[in-house]
Amino acid sequence: MAFPKVEVVESYSTAHNDYDAVILVGDFDQHLPPEFADFVARAKQSDRRVGQQPLLLAADVFGGRLITAPTGPLSRDFDDVRTIADAAGLGARIAQMAGVTKPLLVVFGTQDDARYGQAEAVAFWGLCQALYEPLEAREALGEETIETITTVGVVGTLDAEWLSAVESGKRVARDLCGTEPERMAAPRFAEYCQQAFAHTPVKVTVIDDIQQLQHEYPLLMAVARASLKVERHWPCVIRLEYNAPAAEQTLMFAGKGIVYDTGGADLKTGGHMAGMSRDKGGAAGVAGFMKTVAEMRPETVSVVAELGVVRNSIGAEAFVADEIIKAHSGVRVRIGNTDAEGRLLLADLLSHLRVQAANYPRPQLFSVATLTGHAALAKGPYTALVPNGPARANGLHDKLWEAGEVYGDPAEVSWSRREDFSFVAPRTKADDVLSSNNGPSATTRRGHQFPMAFLTIAAGLDRHGNDSDHPLPYVHVDIAGSGVEGGDWQHGKPSATPVTCFAGAYLHK
Repeated sequence: MAFPKVEVVESYSTAHNDYDAVILVGDFDQHLPPEFADFVARAKQSDRRVGQQPLLLAADVFGGRLITAPTGPLSRDFDDVRTIADAAGLGARIAQMAGVTKPLLVVFGTQDDARYGQAEAVAFWGLCQALYEPLEAREALGEETIETITTVGVVGTLDAEWLSAVESGKRVARDLCGTEPERMAAPRFAEYCQQAFAHTPVKVTVIDDIQQLQHEYPLLMAVARASLKVERHWPCVIRLEYNAPAAEQTLMFAGKGIVYDTGGADLKTGGHMAGMSRDKGGAAGVAGFMKTVAEMRPETVSVVAELGVVRNSIGAEAFVADEIIKAHSGVRVRIGNTDAEGRLLLADLLSHLRVQAANYPRPQLFSVATLTGHAALAKGPYTALVPNGPARANGLHDKLWEAGEVYGDPAEVSWSRREDFSFVAPRTKADDVLSSNNGPSATTRRGHQFPMAFLTIAAGLDRHGNDSDHPLPYVHVDIAGSGVEGGDWQHGKPSATPVTCFAGAYLHK
């Protein structure tokens, strides 16, 4: 599981001579660092593209190669740190094509703007995002063959361990999210996690006994029912647990890991099934964050995660709309649409976490999922955060929003409203909650907010609001719009969200 080794140097002048190129990132219409200003000025005299688009220049710098990676303006109201990640990534691709193996990354012109307080770190992660190659490609062709940049120097006052820990988590998240449905079928997803957390302080428990799953995760097993005919597609729940030595708070995650989503009996048609091997992005992101936790080993933050890893198959055994299924919480769930399957397994996972929460200090619950097309429509490339009352009272959404802004993994907040709870209210006494309507979320009003109401009821979290004796903060995190680059779920590179957002909020001092 290699990625470029990171080295931090205080300044360009103190860097050693082993680097074979410099990648210069910033607004080239502003004041340039003096070490590079003359080279850029001379190059501009013969090529007006310099400073306007990424280029490789011959210059008296490390390796004789200066790669200019312009960001354009950074001071406008709508500018944010992602522009720096994008520019660093473009520069990295040029470096790789040029045969560079050890570039030095220099970011300039951001010191006076709080939006860019983590600019150098974000630039490194943007470089790694651009250079990442899929797991299937690495296994077929060899990592060393296709990921040829081995070391990256970063100029700044940074913690190399922190940079590496976050990128390690992001790589796990990309691998788990982006890998095709047979290579990352549920048992192999679990196997990857076991290998990723071997010899770390994270305990991995895989629950794959079918009878136990049927008893303890009935909604999850309804989704998995049609997959039981094929042993290599059998479902599992993966529990990841890190116990901090002096825990002051506990993060508890439920991750949606639909390794392939056919839509079930409400079959996806019209080409909409392509890309549904990425419907495990929520579980992937949680596992990635847990990898960063394993590397950082925080003293005061414990983390518990349950990942529901399931294939939503079609067949004679498939569950269907109108079924009423009793959840782990005891709540009777009427199925509205089998393509709204992710919220079912999340409800069982959250119910387990709800029961366990009393055993941990200051528990905070999160569900992470590629849940709704509506989130992608309403929020575009941003993660949607939907907090409950106790989470609002504790400012959890603000903490995540602020971290996302500065660490380049941005989110936007949506509110849970009474209309959402009315939408999923039972129509008869035969059931307690409706899982969904029978239309696509993207064309349903409040299509990414009402699922949070369903999760609250189906997981029993409605008994833990601000009006209860034991309130539990809970934030639903929908990454359907932010989980892959460009919104292309079949071909887009997984973004590894929300690893950086959570790591910045809870792990970085």
